Amino acid sequence: MASQSYSVAIFGTVILVILSLVQGQPLVPALFIFGDSVVDVGNNNQLATIIRANFPPYGRDFVSHRPTGRFSNGKLATDFTAEMLGFSSYPPAYLSRRAIGRNLLIGANFASAASGYFDPTANIYHSIPLTRQLGYYRDYQGKVVSMVGSNNASSIFSNGIYLISSGSSDFLQNYYINPLLHNTYTIDQFFNILFQNVAQFIEELYGMGARKIGVTTLPPMGCLPAAITLFGSGSNQCVERINNDAISFNTRLNSTAQNLQNRLSGLNLVVLDIYTPLRNLIAQPAENGFSEARRGCCGSGLLETSLLCNRRAIGTCNNASEYVFWDAYHPSEAANKILANALISAGLSLV
Repeated sequence: MASQSYSVAIFGTVILVILSLVQGQPLVPALFIFGDSVVDVGNNNQLATIIRANFPPYGRDFVSHRPTGRFSNGKLATDFTAEMLGFSSYPPAYLSRRAIGRNLLIGANFASAASGYFDPTANIYHSIPLTRQLGYYRDYQGKVVSMVGSNNASSIFSNGIYLISSGSSDFLQNYYINPLLHNTYTIDQFFNILFQNVAQFIEELYGMGARKIGVTTLPPMGCLPAAITLFGSGSNQCVERINNDAISFNTRLNSTAQNLQNRLSGLNLVVLDIYTPLRNLIAQPAENGFSEARRGCCGSGLLETSLLCNRRAIGTCNNASEYVFWDAYHPSEAANKILANALISAGLSLV
């Protein structure tokens, strides 16, 4: 089953690459990215937060071999996605120095590590809540309109693809470790809060011209190395109660997306399944070219992320391409490439 899904993903990727080569330009005018550390390309570098990745060994396998703020040894899944869509550069982090002038015409990245659908999650870590990411997007629109005029700008906004990847931090970095939160709300009540925010965020994007939106599911959170370390009670196996929460969330996400699609005329809203392909990599690493799926490459691989994943972290692996995870929360570049293939396959209708 895993190899069959991977073959379908590869086929979709090949089709897109051929189309972009024939067309000689990107298949869509712009790419807009919102969310958390899985897709942050450097916005947190500009914030007074400890949740950063702008130091070695982060970025050691990136094109420049230098840290950029990406929580990986190299490229993110969204970087590979941009390449497959035919872009020759990546949408810049909106708070970076690159986010000026015509660089903005291919879109922008508004994501911030440690943010979530629940604004208080971001506030705990001094990152950018989704509501403020939306505010930055509104500011972005004004800049593009001033450069190319209203009609051209509207075409960019309506034909661009919007990717949203969020939610994991709400659970792993807030709900599960915050007694005040999980003693106040049951998991279902917390779901209700999150999905009110999901719907509102997508409706506001739609109101500003977005028509092609992809939103990722939660990953198998209980299989992240840090989750096993923190919540596994000494076991070396995935924490299935946490995975079951992710599965329940993803079921609700599909239902919410369908309701929004039915209500909002002209909206193409696709739920992009990250849970299944990542769970397959973890369950069958050797079949997918990996030798390690329990530990991250950085340090011990059991808990390190952000400041704990540094050049002095003892035990950091030499070849991250053999690891599903780079640090204890985030996939390696090699895993991100496979996940990008899955994203492209699931989101073909957006192109």
